Amino acid sequence: MRDIFDLGDSLLMVATDRISAFDYVLGSGIPDKGKVLTQLSAFWFERTAQIVPNHLLTTDVQQYPASMRPHAEMLAGRSMLVKKTNPVPIECVARGYLAGSGWKEYQAGGAVCGITLPAGLRESDRLPEPIFTPATKATSGHDINVSESEAAHLVGESLVQRLRALTLDLYRFGATFAESRGIILADTKFEFGLTDANEIILIDEVLTPDSSRYWPQDQYSPGGPQPSFDKQYVRDYLEEIRWNKRPPVPSLPEDVVMRTRQKYIEAYQRLTGKELA
Repeated sequence: MRDIFDLGDSLLMVATDRISAFDYVLGSGIPDKGKVLTQLSAFWFERTAQIVPNHLLTTDVQQYPASMRPHAEMLAGRSMLVKKTNPVPIECVARGYLAGSGWKEYQAGGAVCGITLPAGLRESDRLPEPIFTPATKATSGHDINVSESEAAHLVGESLVQRLRALTLDLYRFGATFAESRGIILADTKFEFGLTDANEIILIDEVLTPDSSRYWPQDQYSPGGPQPSFDKQYVRDYLEEIRWNKRPPVPSLPEDVVMRTRQKYIEAYQRLTGKELA
């Protein structure tokens, strides 16, 4: 979750440690979560720039506008200065495995976002090839999966075709890299923007545990849910206490907070080979 500040010709994006589950922001944060999301996004922006340009200008606080520098200590490691764009109003999702809402759709009708899949697939099975499954951006609650043709009605056929190609190229790159680090990239979502010159650029966050479903390769066992590098402990705890998913929102016990933090940091360290700054 991020706070965004309009600086005129650029935006300052600050990733907080807040965490949401079941469409609500919880009463507890996850220490260093914002740093993981920011630094991992910067890592991927650098490595995917040969596929598509992106909005990142700098993460160096000393290069921020002078008005931001008094807040350097708070901003360091968890913020980025980015270009302004006109965001494309669809989420661009790539799926290489059958999980989450894709698994639910497949169970209901043998297809995901209008793409018919082979019969007999199990939850978490690898798909014959990655698929592009766009979604509309919801102002609250879950985004809504749509077919490629429905997405084309929203943004135009030509743009959807370009976004589809970029989404699948980015997914394949990320999945291959993650595999080399012992991690499966099951699915992920990307967001794109258009510059004033109508150039497509990658925006928001990229290939983070919040925007992606990462699984440890050595524990992969299709036929059910997989352990993951995200807020799995949070969801499990909320189910255990039988929260009704309505206000008031609960706070998390210390052990759930720290185990979740460890998963985020482990994902960062395994993917980048670095310690979190």
